[in-house]
Amino acid sequence: MRNSPTALMLFAAGFGTRMGSLTEDRPKPLIEVAGRALLDHALDIAADAGVPRIVVNAHYKADQIEAHLAGRDVAISREVPNILDTGGGLRAAMPRLSASPVFTMNSDAVWRGPNPLTLLAEAWRDDMDALLLCLPPAQAIGHVGKGDFTLDADGRAARGHGLIYSGAQVIRTEALADMPDGAFSLNVVWDRMLADGRLYGIFYPGKWCDVGHPGGITLAVDMLERRDV
Repeated sequence: MRNSPTALMLFAAGFGTRMGSLTEDRPKPLIEVAGRALLDHALDIAADAGVPRIVVNAHYKADQIEAHLAGRDVAISREVPNILDTGGGLRAAMPRLSASPVFTMNSDAVWRGPNPLTLLAEAWRDDMDALLLCLPPAQAIGHVGKGDFTLDADGRAARGHGLIYSGAQVIRTEALADMPDGAFSLNVVWDRMLADGRLYGIFYPGKWCDVGHPGGITLAVDMLERRDV
């Protein structure tokens, strides 16, 4: 039987420095787009996909994240005293996730189209160590860059310009077990998977907006309202 992901790690611990003054009094995941916090947009996706277990990490202004989530069936992985980056944050949350493989998703993006977690779950196979959801640059609204990965005919990923990584994936947490203590990026783990030929990707057919910078807020609203994109 295929070992499908049953838990989601939602990254919400960052400082949001690209947001400038908008994050002086609140963490980036609580910035609103179309009347809802970015964190709530992400949690809506998880609910629609039927993910039974959700963990949100928190560091910068963590008290606000915790207050926002009070009363919800969401576990919080608070990173103290230091922020742990994506890899360290995921490893610290593993006891609360209680599963492998797991979904991970950034909280600073808005989507228009099919549920990204559902697409990942449908494409996941047991011969993969991670499966990344990627987009052509034309579908990545508000994102600046030439791309992160390329995919071959079988979906195997390689580093290179071409596709934008959306911040959503399925990953086996066993791959983090022997990493050194402290903060580290998931890029280090992906490089190991690349060397073994077990890092894969699929295309997202809809639109995705990067809301990691102030201009992304208006772009995301336009995208959701189907204006100009």
